Amino acid sequence: MENKIFDWAEDIQCAVTVCDTEGIVLYMNKRSRETFNKNGETMVGKSMIPCHNERSRGIIHRMLTEGTTNAYTITKRGQRKMIYQTPWKENGEVKGLVEFSFVLPDDMPHYDRDKQTAQ
Repeated sequence: MENKIFDWAEDIQCAVTVCDTEGIVLYMNKRSRETFNKNGETMVGKSMIPCHNERSRGIIHRMLTEGTTNAYTITKRGQRKMIYQTPWKENGEVKGLVEFSFVLPDDMPHYDRDKQTAQ
């Protein structure tokens, strides 16, 4: 996978990580590299599977085989974050996973569009 197609993601304000169906990391944007690369070593080209516990491995397997999405929030270093993991596909076939990780502002508004009336 050519990194050029990810130029849009390089400097956005969230971490973007992409892997193939074997868990091999294909792409990490700047924020992802800052978060996950240890001692200057990149995860690109390496398996992300050993970095996960058994429960997480099961979730990864399910996403890859069933094409499901996994989303949750965490608190890390005092910041609340949204983690959104979903399959990426080509011609309807799952080719891997993409993860978006971004900070949720403490004062983030919530709008209930079901209860709002049209203007």
